[in-house]
This record gives sequence, C-alpha cells and structure tokens, in this order.
Amino acid sequence: MMSMFRTLNQEGGDHQIHCSRERSRTAWKIIQEYLMPFVEKEKYHISKRCRLHPDNDIYRDQEQHKFHTDINEWQCGFCKKSFYEEKHLDQHFDNRHSNLLNLSESQCIADVCGALHCDHEMNSGSKKSKCNPAAAAKNKHLCESLADSCFPVTEGPAASRLHEFFLHQFCDAHSCTGNRKPFSRGRRKKTNVFYIFVSILLVILLLLYYLYIYLYQRGMKRETQVLKRVSQASRKKKPS
Repeated sequence: MMSMFRTLNQEGGDHQIHCSRERSRTAWKIIQEYLMPFVEKEKYHISKRCRLHPDNDIYRDQEQHKFHTDINEWQCGFCKKSFYEEKHLDQHFDNRHSNLLNLSESQCIADVCGALHCDHEMNSGSKKSKCNPAAAAKNKHLCESLADSCFPVTEGPAASRLHEFFLHQFCDAHSCTGNRKPFSRGRRKKTNVFYIFVSILLVILLLLYYLYIYLYQRGMKRETQVLKRVSQASRKKKPS
C-alpha cells in the first residue's frame, strides 16, 4: 500500500503532504460513481464548503491532467511525457509538478475515506475483515457530518432529498449489526460500448436490407413493364 504521506520538493523547502494519492483517487471514484449521478439528477450544486467539492482536493488538478492514452501508456497533461504505468506518472507529478498543488486552500479528500467506504472499494475482492464497533461509529459520525454540510436540509427540497439519499447510500452501512451494504442505492450506469456498436451495426444492416428490397422491387417492376411492352408489340405485328 502506498505511504500515507509524500515528501514534495517546493521552492520553500520540503513539504510533507500527509495525504494518500491512491486513497484520494478511490474517494473520487466513489463520489463520481455513487453520488454525482444523483446530484446531477437533482440539478443541485455542491457548495465549496462541502469537503466533497472538487476544489477541495489537493490532487484534483494533477488527476485531471492525467491521460490514459493506451493500455500501457499514461501521459502527463502538463509536459506530455509518457509512462508505462500510472504509478510512475504519479511519481513524475510529485517530482516535477508538485508546485502546482494547491496546498493553501485544498484539503485531503482521503481524510473522508472512512465515511465513503474506500477500503470496501479498494479491497472488494479480498476477505472481509472483522467489524470494529468504535471505527464504525466514528465513520458514521463523519458520514453524517458530510451529509449535513454538503446537503443542508434547510436549503430546499433537492438538498433534503440528497441528504436522505446520502445517509442511505453511505452512512447506514457503518454498523456492525445487520447486513447493510454500502452503495445500496446503486451507481452510475456505465454505457456498454459493445452494445452501442452492435445496435449501430443492426441499424445499418436493416437500412441495407430495406434498400435491397426497394431496389429489387423497383427492378422487378421495370422488368414487368418491359415484358408487357414486348408482348403488346408482338401482338400488333400478328397478321389479321
């Protein structure tokens, strides 16, 4: 697992950033897949006071300048340098572009990983660990505070609905009793590229089929007209 802090070279000396890039990335993945689709559906704008706002992430600008151009190629959006693995690009950001981190105002989004179930998302294939009641209570309190600050019920019906949604989607699962699982309200529906490709192909084939039928019927009609003309001409030539 990555270290929980990174030492970044700044003009003013070395700064220790006590923030895991990997956990921050996981937190944003969860936010994008399990929260934002519902926020967008409500047409609600999250305030910068909310810790889940994009501007409150130290690594957000760097992550947005990360491009996965091929299976084994990651490119830096700042200097266009390419790398075979994402972790090498992360190291490049730390070594070459650490001056672009907003250390004065931004926060570590990984600090709310407990509330967002980052460990559940990162270790989805591993054996479930034993539940710690104290940790569950702490994470639930953090989760509820996020719901209160990001979706104040006093800001209207949309905020109230999202507040209730957030509690069910994230907070209810912070318990050692029962079998409640996180993200019970679902996630962003991913577009199936293969399905789209097959659908387009079927439409094209259908159009070609109808075009063939049209041309075939048109040809048959012309052939019938020609035969009629030949038949009529032969009748006129017969002696009386």
